[in-house]
Amino acid sequence: MACMKLGSKSDAFQKQGQAWFCTTGLPSDIVVEVEEISFHLHKFPLLSRSGVMERLIAEASEEGDKKCVISPPKIPGGAKTFELVAKFCYGVKLELTASNVVYLRCAAEHLEMTEEYGEGNLSTQTETFLNQVVLRNWKDSLKALQTCDDILPHAEELHVTRRCLESLATKACTDPNLFGWPMMERGPMQSPGGSVMWNGISTGARPKHSNSDWWYEDVSTLSLPLYKRLISIMESHGNRQELLAGSLAYYAKKYLHGLNRRQGANETTSCLMPMTSGASPSEKEQKVLLEEIDQLLPMQKGLVPTKFLFGLLRTALILKSNPSCLANLEKRIGMQLEQATLEDLLMPSFSYSMETLYNVDSVQRILEHFLAMDQITGGSSPCSIEDGQLIGSPSLTPITTVAKLIDGYLAEVAPDVNLKLPKFQALAAAVPEYARPLDDGLYRAIDIYLKSHPWLAESDREQLCRLIDCQKLSLEACTHAAQNERLPLRIIVQVLFFEQLQLRTSIAGCFLVSDNLDGSRQLRSGFAGSTDGGWATAVRENQVLKVGMDNMRTRVFELEKECSSMRHEIEKLGRTKVSSTWGNVSKKFGFKMKSQMCSAQEGSVSKQNNGSAKFEKAKDRHGKHKKNSS
Repeated sequence: MACMKLGSKSDAFQKQGQAWFCTTGLPSDIVVEVEEISFHLHKFPLLSRSGVMERLIAEASEEGDKKCVISPPKIPGGAKTFELVAKFCYGVKLELTASNVVYLRCAAEHLEMTEEYGEGNLSTQTETFLNQVVLRNWKDSLKALQTCDDILPHAEELHVTRRCLESLATKACTDPNLFGWPMMERGPMQSPGGSVMWNGISTGARPKHSNSDWWYEDVSTLSLPLYKRLISIMESHGNRQELLAGSLAYYAKKYLHGLNRRQGANETTSCLMPMTSGASPSEKEQKVLLEEIDQLLPMQKGLVPTKFLFGLLRTALILKSNPSCLANLEKRIGMQLEQATLEDLLMPSFSYSMETLYNVDSVQRILEHFLAMDQITGGSSPCSIEDGQLIGSPSLTPITTVAKLIDGYLAEVAPDVNLKLPKFQALAAAVPEYARPLDDGLYRAIDIYLKSHPWLAESDREQLCRLIDCQKLSLEACTHAAQNERLPLRIIVQVLFFEQLQLRTSIAGCFLVSDNLDGSRQLRSGFAGSTDGGWATAVRENQVLKVGMDNMRTRVFELEKECSSMRHEIEKLGRTKVSSTWGNVSKKFGFKMKSQMCSAQEGSVSKQNNGSAKFEKAKDRHGKHKKNSS
């Protein structure tokens, strides 16, 4: 630490209990009372250096007391600082440091210790030391700023606080290795002096601080008011937003202990996870800190991790922060919701008025913020699905990620028996249809909800299942849904219908591919490059296609048998019940189920006959080609 020694005399002061005595051989003729300490001194050294002390001694002398007693106005720094001032007046050696220079500078100004009362007075010397030594060094500027908290009005009057903040803000955006500024933090292989240790021996080498976040730990020791001002000044100086956001996150994690409870074992515990010591702040102080952090954080996507924002939101809910703070945090999370995980969304309900296990309302608002931002950025353009892949603009990737995340969240909260149907349905319906390439996740969540809420009316079940697009279910989901007793009959029939339609479309596509392969082989047969190896490959392809078509025919036959058995079982229930049930189904689907079943069977048989005829034609053509080539 930089220091300066003033004066040349040895220490001539002694303390006895609550009193200080000057041992110069002459009896003291004045007592100066500062707080609870009495200083037995002499008039001349004091009045020759201080204008305030000169006036107070003159007023006390007029009263005629033999030994005057004076009580100067409240001195910045108290009795400890006045002890140094008194020693300076007596010419005793005085060491100026970054820890006491602010106190002495303010006390000198308060006592009017200017050049008018002696050349090289305390006011001039402390100001010179402050400008030429302290403000040029990062560590000393930080220590001097920390002392301003105790005497802030006096330091503000002399602009000491502002100058220290400006010095720190300028140095924070500069590489400290260029100027050799010592840092406060020390690693395990660093000596208290700052040099690198080797086998317990100081090597004299200075550690390198190449990271741009080297100043996070240092400024986190400041009080909240001073830290806020430092961040504001750094922002006005043009410091990068991501660095300021990182410092705010570091400061919050240091004093909001709830943010560190959910840290995983695989996450780093480096400079981004500070360890605090000392007394923990109260809930009121943490609430104020959290709201201030929210105000200081830039409203920009990706500056801080989403997990950190969720931690702030959980802590704000626990501390019952103001609604504007909660709304801002939800909006920040909504801007980068695609970076969240399912664990982040599972926020417990901390309010006694909420019956649900998880805070579904907050997730609903976060999703609305994300969708609003997605609309602004143009992420809602239409898309298509081919072979299970989403085809569209790259901006659709975040919303599909969020759709999958919400479906997973719905499946997690669905077992909660206190979760009402309107709330569950509103969250499921909030995700746009184009955001889900497949509805398997939504079907799973609805199935879990129906299983956990068996008392739901048939109309409510049907209304909830309308959210599922049966055409976007995979083959596995269709097979499960066709045998799911919890689903309404209308949904089961829809699933069977679309599954059969999908299989028939696939069979027709296979026939089309087979015809195209035959035509292309006829064209290739006219070229000289055709060989027996090419025909062998064609035969193998035909065999693969034949096996695939046989499997599809078998599946169609099984589905038709299931539909036929369902029809017979329903007919056994009675003519009245059958007529009313199938009448409703025919009204909803716009066709007669009985005739559809028959037509389905006839269509499948005709498809099989047509497929067999096409395969025989392809076989005849293949034989002719082989004969011609031979």
